[in-house]
Amino acid sequence: MYQIVRRQQLQSNIVLMDIKAPRVAKECLPGQFIIAKMDEFGERIPLTICDYDREKETVTIVVQTIGAGTERMMDLKEGDFLMDFVGPLGCPSELCLEKNLEETRKKKIVFIGGGLGTAPVYPQVKWLHEHGIDADVIIGYRNKDLLFYEEEMRSVAGNLYVTTDDGSYGFHGNGCQQLQALVDEGKKYDLCVSIGPMIMMKFVCLLTKELGIPTIVSMNPIMVDGTGMCGACRLVVDGKVKFACVDGPEFDGHLVDFDQAMKRMQQYKSEEGRAKLAYEEGDTHHGGCGHCGGDK
Repeated sequence: MYQIVRRQQLQSNIVLMDIKAPRVAKECLPGQFIIAKMDEFGERIPLTICDYDREKETVTIVVQTIGAGTERMMDLKEGDFLMDFVGPLGCPSELCLEKNLEETRKKKIVFIGGGLGTAPVYPQVKWLHEHGIDADVIIGYRNKDLLFYEEEMRSVAGNLYVTTDDGSYGFHGNGCQQLQALVDEGKKYDLCVSIGPMIMMKFVCLLTKELGIPTIVSMNPIMVDGTGMCGACRLVVDGKVKFACVDGPEFDGHLVDFDQAMKRMQQYKSEEGRAKLAYEEGDTHHGGCGHCGGDK
C-alpha cells in the first residue's frame, strides 16, 4: 500500500499528490511515469512523474479529472492509500541522463508546456537547473484562473514566459506565438521540448520545423494501459510503428504523425472503434505483450 502524504488542490479539476513510494523514488528520472491503482477493482491509470524526493522517498503526481477512475482518485485525502503504484516505467528523458550531460550543456533549450503538460515539464527543468543548466520555459493556459506551478517553475527556469489565450495574464497568445516572438527578438534555441495536448504539440512541431529547431515531444496523453498490451498508444514515428509507453514516451516531434495519432485516439474511445483498429492494424496493433509479433 502507498500512502498519500500530501494533497494539494491546484485547480477545481486538478490535484497534486505526494505518494510514499521508496523504490520508485529511488530509481525514477524525469520523463518517466507510473501506473496507479486505487484498489483491486480500480482501473490502471498511467501518470507522469512530476517530481520526486529521494530522501523523503516520495513521488509527486498530478491528477486531472478525465473519467471515472481519475474522479475517484481525486476524492482521496491526505493519509489515504493507493493499492498499487508501479514504476518507474518508460524511458527517461535523454536530456536528464548523466552520460549526456556535457552535450546537453552546449545546448540552448526551450520548454513549452500546455495546461497539465506544465507539470511533467517541471522535473526536467529542475534536473537541468540542479546540474547548472538554465533552460527557458514557456507555459500556456486558456486563462489566468487555470494557471498553476508558476512559482515552482520560476525557481528553476532560466527565463519563464507565461501565456494565456485570452490575455488575462502574461503574454496574450499561445506557446507557439510566444516562441515566435522570442525568436523575432533574437533568441536562438538548439532544442525545444514540448509537453501538452496533442494539438498543441503538433503546432509547436510545425513551427519549430520551420524555424529549424529540433523538437522532442512527450506522447503520454495517448497512453492507457502503460505496458504495451492494450495498443492504445500505438503511433507512427518516421514511418515505423512505436508505442508511447514502451518506446517512449518521448519522441522526435518532427517525425511523429500527429494527424494519425489524434485520429486514432478518438477512434479508440469506442468499443467498435477499438475493434476496427485491431482488425486494420493486425499484428502491429499491440506492442509490449510479446504475443502478437508487433513491431516494438
